[in-house]
Amino acid sequence: MSVIGSEIKHADAFKLNDESSRAILRLFGEKATQVKLGGGTDAISKHHKRNKLTARERIEKLIDAKSKFLEIGIFTAYGMYEEYGGAPSAGVVCGIGTVSGRDVVIVANDATVKAGAWFPISCKKNLRAQEISIENRLPIIYLVDSAGVFLPLQSEIFPDKEHFGRIFRNNAVMSAMGITQIAAIMGPCVAGGAYLPIMSDEAMIVDKTGSVFLAGSHLVKAAIGEEIDNESLGGATVHCEISGVTDHKMKNDDECLMKIRSIIGKLGHAPQAIFDRAKPSAPKFEPKEIYGILPAERTKPYDTYQVLARILDSSELDEYKAGYGKSIITGYARVDGWAIGVVANQRAIVKTAKGEMQVGGVIYSDSADKATRFIMNCNQKKIPLVFFQDVTGFMVGSRAEQGGIIKDGAKMVNAVANSIVPKFTFIVGNSYGAGNYAMCGKAYDPRLIFAWHTAQIAVMGGKQASETLLAIKVQAMEKGGTHISAEQQQSLLNEVQARYEQELDPVYAASRLWVDDVIDPLDTRRIISRGIAMAANNPHTPQFNPGVIQV
Repeated sequence: MSVIGSEIKHADAFKLNDESSRAILRLFGEKATQVKLGGGTDAISKHHKRNKLTARERIEKLIDAKSKFLEIGIFTAYGMYEEYGGAPSAGVVCGIGTVSGRDVVIVANDATVKAGAWFPISCKKNLRAQEISIENRLPIIYLVDSAGVFLPLQSEIFPDKEHFGRIFRNNAVMSAMGITQIAAIMGPCVAGGAYLPIMSDEAMIVDKTGSVFLAGSHLVKAAIGEEIDNESLGGATVHCEISGVTDHKMKNDDECLMKIRSIIGKLGHAPQAIFDRAKPSAPKFEPKEIYGILPAERTKPYDTYQVLARILDSSELDEYKAGYGKSIITGYARVDGWAIGVVANQRAIVKTAKGEMQVGGVIYSDSADKATRFIMNCNQKKIPLVFFQDVTGFMVGSRAEQGGIIKDGAKMVNAVANSIVPKFTFIVGNSYGAGNYAMCGKAYDPRLIFAWHTAQIAVMGGKQASETLLAIKVQAMEKGGTHISAEQQQSLLNEVQARYEQELDPVYAASRLWVDDVIDPLDTRRIISRGIAMAANNPHTPQFNPGVIQV
């Protein structure tokens, strides 16, 4: 394998880029710290006074010591539901943790946020956690502490296919698939939400704090006139000693979490998928230099090889078709010892064998053809794929159209859609239009998808979109007889640009679960390694069944 050479010169531009990256990451870190407080310090204090741990404290005690929790969706709902006081992390903490040496998916209601009530995006987040469990055949643990559906938004969460009921449908399907589901009722568990723990394979309940019933005491009185308190109606003693609804009565949160660890530690082991892994090695170049490589002015080109050199083991890349289709880099490499196939947009302006210049970040016909063939090769060789997106879209214009760009692009999208090895996506910079699809965006089922701090996701770039939207608006106003001066047009353009730029922010994407999280580039190696190890838990995935990708 070839070592990628480093051409980094610590000039003024590098230092400016480095400072910009670090400033943005500090800002994201501050936002994440605030989000982790959930409903705030007062709500946490009240929670503790009830002898209850918070969702994050429960997860920390549940996972193995010194292991790291890979959180999914920390910024979910960020900036949303402000009229209701907000919903940090959508009131539920999700991710992949190691429990008794096993990778598991954990879903923990945060009762400091609206008593753990479910917002529409909370449902989407829970479904994402179940999707990860299903795709990778990971056991899933539900730490339940929720007042149920957030009633002011019930119409957006209750009846549709991807709404609340889908969670319970998944409970049933996952059990049939042999995926272990363990639930701990550590607070209220009300109405339809009561089905989630009881449809799990094993359920425990914490005495005096946990309760489960289809209707609480107030509703029971209103419905049938019976007067009863919640503990007598659906507490731990009732369901462990009388109804038999739950399996284990726990005296407190700590004992409950230890019980879960004990159960997980005794699970049988299924055969694992064999992805090749060698002895890990660090990149030859300092990973922190990525901060200085990524340009503060996102329109400026940069050499993607230099980014890869700070991610790949020993900075080595066994490149595929190196001299052809240069606007996409393809090749075999290793990360933390795992063999991977790299598909990365080249952001540098490159020269083809014909002497033509190709703009960085654009997918040309030859690049699409190369990437398609490489993706098929990785599927044949059972090598997981890792996509690094910084793409403005496919090449346009008469020459590109006559050259069959639509056909070549469709082949690449087809190959990505039908790929049967695990896929992982990192949005490094731009992720525009059909380029998002071809480079394995969220719609193409990557096992994990993360955005770097420099990411932007949209149908097109901010400048092009703003000018297009302005032209449409001006045309409509002038058609109605309103003349728009140059000053008014500039004011409208500024207004449109401000709104569009807000929607390009990676946290905007993360808040809506278009990506699993916004990360520091230095976490990329750890996430790839964790992701492949997680994917190896599923021996029944299609990658080990015969099949041909049709392109």
